[in-house]
Amino acid sequence: MFNDNQNKLTNIAKAFLEPTNTTHRQYEALRAYFVDKLSSKEVAKRFGYTDGSFRVLAHQFRQNPQREFFLPPAKGPQQAPKKDKVREMVISMRKQNLSIYDIGRILKTKGHEISPVSISNILKEEGFSKLPRRMDEERPPGTQPERADVADVRQIDLSPQNFRTKFGGLFLFLPFIASIPFDDIINQAGFPGTKMIPAACAIRSLLALKLFGSARHSHVMSYVLDQGLALFAGLNVIPKRAFLTEYSCRVDPAAYQKLMKLWFDAMKSLSIDRGTSFDLDFHSIPFHGEDALVEKHYISKRSRKQKGILVFLAQDSKTRVFCYANADLRKDEQNDEILQFVEFWKQRTGSYPEELIFDSKLTTYVNLNKLNQMGILFMTLRRRSQKMLQMINDEPVSAWRRIELESVTRIYKTPRILDQKIALKDYQGDIRQLVVKDLGHEEPMFLLTNHLKCSAPKLINRYAKRMIIENRIEDSIDFFHMDALSSSVAMKVNLDVQLSIMASSLYRLLAQKIANGYEDAKSSHLFRDFIDATGNIRITKKQITVEFQKRAHNPLLIAAGLNNIETEVPWLNHKKLRILLG
Repeated sequence: MFNDNQNKLTNIAKAFLEPTNTTHRQYEALRAYFVDKLSSKEVAKRFGYTDGSFRVLAHQFRQNPQREFFLPPAKGPQQAPKKDKVREMVISMRKQNLSIYDIGRILKTKGHEISPVSISNILKEEGFSKLPRRMDEERPPGTQPERADVADVRQIDLSPQNFRTKFGGLFLFLPFIASIPFDDIINQAGFPGTKMIPAACAIRSLLALKLFGSARHSHVMSYVLDQGLALFAGLNVIPKRAFLTEYSCRVDPAAYQKLMKLWFDAMKSLSIDRGTSFDLDFHSIPFHGEDALVEKHYISKRSRKQKGILVFLAQDSKTRVFCYANADLRKDEQNDEILQFVEFWKQRTGSYPEELIFDSKLTTYVNLNKLNQMGILFMTLRRRSQKMLQMINDEPVSAWRRIELESVTRIYKTPRILDQKIALKDYQGDIRQLVVKDLGHEEPMFLLTNHLKCSAPKLINRYAKRMIIENRIEDSIDFFHMDALSSSVAMKVNLDVQLSIMASSLYRLLAQKIANGYEDAKSSHLFRDFIDATGNIRITKKQITVEFQKRAHNPLLIAAGLNNIETEVPWLNHKKLRILLG
């Protein structure tokens, strides 16, 4: 019995002699040093300190000997009484139909800091349920977003006034759009509209966002109060996000092809430059939904296959204008889309395109044969196989000849080539095959073409620009945000692609007008130098004047004759648009 009591006392003593938390250990160490007069080294060793850290602890205690090591005993009950002042205020304000956040803000002004969770707990304890969703007019006055009017063409205000807009640069495109029967084109194509937002106003609203590089149409909510953007579209205010993102769901798919043809003819009337050589490519727009009807395609940015919308693009290699596109492709149709483009060009211009440049996966040998029979020149890569590589490696060294590429700023200017005429399955007659080595690639490049008389250096020079061409197409895709659709509805892809065709044409017209080296500039470059500009708009009885801020590139616009021009705008009560450049 005596031993048991002794053990209990020993265990109780350990609670004092063997501290289990930091504060207790510091207390015992300082007590041993200052009261029991042990040396600092001995104290440090006993309580697990280094010599230096204990000296710092002792120094801090000398500076503050009144330091508290023990918590004062709690006085009274630990819970606040239920009927305290704050609780009564919370209950009173809830009876006035105020939310927990409204109550929190009011209490803060009265010097009572209380969290929304605490307010919610008080209300639950008192038996209050959650507030139903309130109308804006039922909420207490406070800072709220300003609401824009509903878009209605009948409410447009063209009375004398003056305002500033972020979208001043958009009005540089207005003379081009006003020079063609824009409203008639949209109506003939069959696009839907209402009395409040006619079809032409809806398309101009979407086109304005595309021209200004807005990544998503949903971002329009940042600009709904900008009067300049609404004026460009011909409305009192720009339509809201819900209208713009759902608009294409009401468009008949056949309307896109009609609009593309009508727009092509309209650009011809504006004398846009047309080249003779075209760069063709597929672009896969990623799809993130669960629609089983969407096929998988290779997404180059992700280096993998996934569900996506396949878009065929034809770009004029001279002007870099998207002149044709189709976003309604299925896998079993993609090989023949090149023939659809050829027929489109023939119908619109009266002749076939002279030259087509594309990669190996765009079409089949059967279609190459059809292009050859139409008299259309083409260049494409041939897919390499192990058998082909073996045959090339077996060729004697004497069969290869070295050429020099001109006007190519690259390291590898003297490749070796093997110039052959070969026969292909499903292709009638001979086709020319150029095998190129020493171009900086591990494997040789196989180039197929029906250019039978053109020199090899010239052909290789032309195809060597293929990487530049693909980069230009990619630049246009990035700037016009084909990959950043506001929804993954397939029809929205059609509308977005059509808007990109229209926007690229307008950018090329502006570049053509400005000249001075901007003919080959990227759309993003034109946007940065000219379009991304604020403006002051002054509306008078007969005129709309857009005055630009002073910018370094304004002299180029003045030299292009864009200063003080006057253009009648049909959808703005036939008022004349005048541009003033500072």
